[in-house]
Amino acid sequence: MRSPTIRFLRRHRCSSFPRQPRSHLGPTIRSFGCILKPPAKKRRMRVASRHSSELPAILGDSGLSHADLSAHLSALKMNCYVLTGLLEAFEKETPKNGLVEVDPGRKNKKNRAKGSESSWEEEREPLLRLLNQLLQLDLRRLWGGVVEEDFVNLVTGVCYRILENPTIGHQKYRATRDAVTHLLATALTHYDHMFSATLKITQMLQHSEHVAPVFVRAVTVWATEYGLKSIVGELLREIGQKNPQDLSRDTSAVKGYATFITELAEQNPALVLSNMSVLLRHLDGESYMMRNAILAAMTEVLLQVLNGDQLEEVARGTRDHFLSMLQAHICDINGFVRSRVLQLFTRIVQGKALPLTQFQSVVSLAVGRLQDRSVVVVKNAIQLLAAFLSNNPFSCKLSCADLADPLKKEVQKLQEMRDRCRETAAPAITPEEEWEAMLPEIRAAVEQLLPLQEEEDEVLEVEETAEGTSEQITGLLKKLNYKSAVHLTQKALCRFQGKEPFISSEEENEEATILGILKRLYIGKNHEDSPCDNRSITIEEVAPKEQPQEQAQTELVKQEMLVQYLQDAYNFSVKITEALSLVSKLMYENSVSVVQEAIEFFVTVSRFGVPQALLGVRRMLPLIWSKEPAVKEAVLNAYRQLYLSPSGNSERARAQNLVHSLSLIVVDASLGTIQCLEEMISEFVQKDEIKPAVIQLLWERFTEKLQCSPLERRAAVMLLGLMARGKPEIVGSNLDVLVTVGLSEKVCEDYCLAQEVCNTISKLASNPKPALERNKTPFRLPQDHMLFGYLTEAVSKGFVQPSGDWIPFMEAAITLIYQLAEGADEISARILQVCSQKVLDKLQEADGQKADQEASPSSVSGASSLPTFLLMHLVSLVGQVALQQVAYLEVSVSAELRRRRILKEEQKTKKFDSSTTSQRSRSTGNETTMEEELGLVGASADDTEAELIHSICETELLDEKHLISAFVPLVLKICNNPGLYSDPALRAAAALALGKLCMISSEFCDSHLRLLFTMMEKSSLPDVRSNLIIAAGDLAIRFPNLVEPWTPHLYARLRDPCKSVRQTAGVVMTHLILKDMVKVKGQVSEMATLLIDPEEAIAGVAQNFFSELSNKGNAIYNLLPDMISRLSDPDCGVDEESFRTIMKHLFSYITKDKQTESLVEKLCQRFRTARNERQYRDLSHCLTLLPISERGLHKLQDNFDCFADKLQDPAVYSCFQAVLVRFRRVPSKPENKALAEELEQRLSACHNRGLDSAETCQEGSKTPMPAKRRPTAASSRRQPLSTANRDEDKAFVTPQPRTLRNPKRAQKSRPRKKPIITFSSDEENSSEDEFSAELTEEETPTKTTPITRSSARRLR
Repeated sequence: MRSPTIRFLRRHRCSSFPRQPRSHLGPTIRSFGCILKPPAKKRRMRVASRHSSELPAILGDSGLSHADLSAHLSALKMNCYVLTGLLEAFEKETPKNGLVEVDPGRKNKKNRAKGSESSWEEEREPLLRLLNQLLQLDLRRLWGGVVEEDFVNLVTGVCYRILENPTIGHQKYRATRDAVTHLLATALTHYDHMFSATLKITQMLQHSEHVAPVFVRAVTVWATEYGLKSIVGELLREIGQKNPQDLSRDTSAVKGYATFITELAEQNPALVLSNMSVLLRHLDGESYMMRNAILAAMTEVLLQVLNGDQLEEVARGTRDHFLSMLQAHICDINGFVRSRVLQLFTRIVQGKALPLTQFQSVVSLAVGRLQDRSVVVVKNAIQLLAAFLSNNPFSCKLSCADLADPLKKEVQKLQEMRDRCRETAAPAITPEEEWEAMLPEIRAAVEQLLPLQEEEDEVLEVEETAEGTSEQITGLLKKLNYKSAVHLTQKALCRFQGKEPFISSEEENEEATILGILKRLYIGKNHEDSPCDNRSITIEEVAPKEQPQEQAQTELVKQEMLVQYLQDAYNFSVKITEALSLVSKLMYENSVSVVQEAIEFFVTVSRFGVPQALLGVRRMLPLIWSKEPAVKEAVLNAYRQLYLSPSGNSERARAQNLVHSLSLIVVDASLGTIQCLEEMISEFVQKDEIKPAVIQLLWERFTEKLQCSPLERRAAVMLLGLMARGKPEIVGSNLDVLVTVGLSEKVCEDYCLAQEVCNTISKLASNPKPALERNKTPFRLPQDHMLFGYLTEAVSKGFVQPSGDWIPFMEAAITLIYQLAEGADEISARILQVCSQKVLDKLQEADGQKADQEASPSSVSGASSLPTFLLMHLVSLVGQVALQQVAYLEVSVSAELRRRRILKEEQKTKKFDSSTTSQRSRSTGNETTMEEELGLVGASADDTEAELIHSICETELLDEKHLISAFVPLVLKICNNPGLYSDPALRAAAALALGKLCMISSEFCDSHLRLLFTMMEKSSLPDVRSNLIIAAGDLAIRFPNLVEPWTPHLYARLRDPCKSVRQTAGVVMTHLILKDMVKVKGQVSEMATLLIDPEEAIAGVAQNFFSELSNKGNAIYNLLPDMISRLSDPDCGVDEESFRTIMKHLFSYITKDKQTESLVEKLCQRFRTARNERQYRDLSHCLTLLPISERGLHKLQDNFDCFADKLQDPAVYSCFQAVLVRFRRVPSKPENKALAEELEQRLSACHNRGLDSAETCQEGSKTPMPAKRRPTAASSRRQPLSTANRDEDKAFVTPQPRTLRNPKRAQKSRPRKKPIITFSSDEENSSEDEFSAELTEEETPTKTTPITRSSARRLR
């Protein structure tokens, strides 16, 4: 009976499988259009399913004829042909449906496409399962043997076609992927599809990156469920045989292979391990992605297979080999590989798969990568070090100091145990016992070597004497070289017959003779070497000692392990400490991600008790001002983790831990650290992250309700002040407590506490949002408030007591009075009167004079007989009152005048608004005029107020009627007589007071600037020089026109011999230059010299300066020519090595192509004005620091004549060669390469021609060498100023303003000086004007107090 399938085939006349190429087997959409319709598909599915259900019975029927088998074979082929054609037809149609979905104008088609796709997804899986069922049958009977390969390729081809779909990896197609996987597994298992599958999968990986994860899952299923593990080896072998050079050019193929290897190793690491050797050749290839993939595969093997302590010897060797290869690639040439390896080691460390023996080497490599050029590598190196810390097997505390002492003790203990073991060691094995153990091997060697072998005669030579030969044989026996010893004995028997010990007996055979000789030689020699005591020890004496010796040996092994553990822990701690200094420098990198990792690293280190971590935690504080929100948030989170999340069982305990941690920071913090902490803590307070229990605990410490030390009490006040920045009511609600407790009668016992109390109370005066409350009455306290009474009493009482902390407290008290008091000048005047009266009383008491009349404070006769500290207190008080009086007038009084004026104007405006309608209508024309007048009045009022404040400062504050003027002669006398007043502290206080007095009036400042700068230059006290530099900086901002002629003297302090003075000068000049208060000329090269300062802090100031200056347009680019000119001058510049260091830093800011091209041309032009070889070398070295582009190369070619004659210098020539080498590293056009070759030929020609001419000159010795120029005044003018060795006062004469009515005529009349080893600046300034800082009449502002006017404008 014929099956329905046969009848169907006969009806359609399909009797055989169509023979055509594989590429044409799949039908097109048009040929299968009828089948794609739903009724046809269902009918086709029913036919195929029925045929599949009938095939098992048919294949089991042994009575079928050949014709029936052929018919069923044709039916099978047709079914599979139609089903695969159906699958391929729809797969080709799917991308088109996807395009329809993208078109928004075809909504109906879009919906239809989605519906057809979803229905096809439901039908595709059954079709694949049906094909799988067909292949699972034993179809070989239909073919009578092996199944045709075309049939297998027909079925598997559609599987690969489905997998080529880019969306096949989506979750919704999981059932389809599984069906394809099982179908291919059936083909691999039953139809010998391994070779074809390997080639096809490799090809698809090469062209389609998305198939890698799909095939990884498929291969995993084949290997685990079907036992097809060999396909893993075939695939990896096929990938491993690819040419590495071809892969470096085929990026898409590399991505597919790399993804496949990586993910396959994650899911089947054991299978990858067995085939890893075929992939190792790609580690030396050029493709970094392949290297990353193989190294990642090694990591998965290490984590999942080669992990643990119970590994066999072979596995342990493989593990160490993989780890060594990973370590080698930490220094890979490609940054992505280095970064990836660091990430892999982070996983290894986190997975605890790194042996303890390799900890130190990997940590050392990670520390080295902290200085890598790649930002990503540095970031991952920090992450690896953090992982080492978090997963270290040593200790939770990694302080080197804490680990050094236990290590030292345990090492000493180990040494003692070793000494005891040596003393009680068991006797050595006797030579007879050793011989018995060696005898079997020696006998075997004798039997093997008899008779004598001729080929070894040339190897072993007998000594001249029997004794020498005996020693030679004994040495061979001790080295266990038995064959050579026997061979040499045979030869010795022939040569030394009858001589001891080579005597043979006729009764013994040759073997016994040789063994006897060897025994006598070995035992006799060892008995001679052994001490006699060892031979006398009997077995009975040794036996009882064996057990204690074994126990001692066990203890020794344990002690050695302990010492090794402590040594590893100590070495690890040392490396982490070394990394801390490097990571701390990375916190100010430009990369945000690196900064974030560095901050997180210090958080991790802090948890392990490393003392140096606190330095990094403090170093990150200034980052709270970062403009990058991510960096600022990282700092806040770090301090949250370190300080706002304390441990403790109760809220009180957590508050105590928090207060204790914060107190450790603020106790010895600098002013900058305090400001950063204030910003941070105010953020926490505003967000209510600091609990009320913490504030309550701080108040308890301050009021001594809770017992604490003076430092803890002071820290509590400081923390309350920092918190008051965020919530002023913290201080405002407890002001009386602060005053009565902090400024009580015990204030003399701790002026530091009183100072912090004043600073805390001053937070009430700070207004964080002045723009919103500009018309609000400022917070002021009446004069009779208890605060000012306490302050007056404390200041006046401590005035007559010698204390080093009184002056800072007095300054804080005076500042607080001017910030909060109504009529602050009256309170400060009373304090001055009281203190000056006490000085007079002390003076009268010292002189023994009792006068009834009240003496004037201006009387300073006999002042030298007063105690030094009284004069120091007095001048400090005068200076502080003067400075605060000026600030009070300029800021507070000016703002109050403006506030009152605005209120009056608002009241007038309201009066105008309340006028009747008729009046407004009649005065419409005049109203506009009135409003304009009001506007003019407002603008002129600002000027009037500013002039009023200015006139008060200029005419009244230092007038004879004012109290401050009475103390000016005393300050000037101390400053002018350093010999009479020799106390360093007094001279420093007087210098600072002079600077503060100069802030009052421009006339007073102008008349005493010469004294101020003379002291700054000649004083031998660093404190005096530092104070005056700060004062000069403030004066430069207040009176810029007066200070500008003295600017060179400010620059001169940058080369001061004292490091503190240099640092102060660097900070002051940084502020002045960045605020445009000083004209930046070539003298900025003095700031550049600080880059090579031996003090790290000073070099950091210079680096910060140039970093900020680089943000101001082309500032550094414009200054570079002048800086090169000055720094390369041998008379007043720096040495050659320092010059290169400075230039390397400065040229790093030249990033624009136009700047680079212009600098190339300028540097070439400067070769013409250079006068010595040093400048040639410096200029050529600067060219090597620039990234030469195509245009830059043309600039070199165009300006070749400028430096052609300098190429005879080998250093200059090598620099130009380096420029060309750097240019060739960048891919460029062929014409550019030709240009570079032409330039290189010209360089070589000029260099060789110069060498030849130089040799000719040396041989002839006729051409005289140019005489060296003598340095003139122009060259010596650049010399740095000394501190105390200049006796001429001419340098300190105030430069007179000059009127240049006709500059050209003046230049003509001036005699021209010969240029001396200096470069002409690109700016238009003559050599004379360059060093004179005075402004011309056209540049001089007509207003003499620009600061006052600008402050008035700013407050508007």
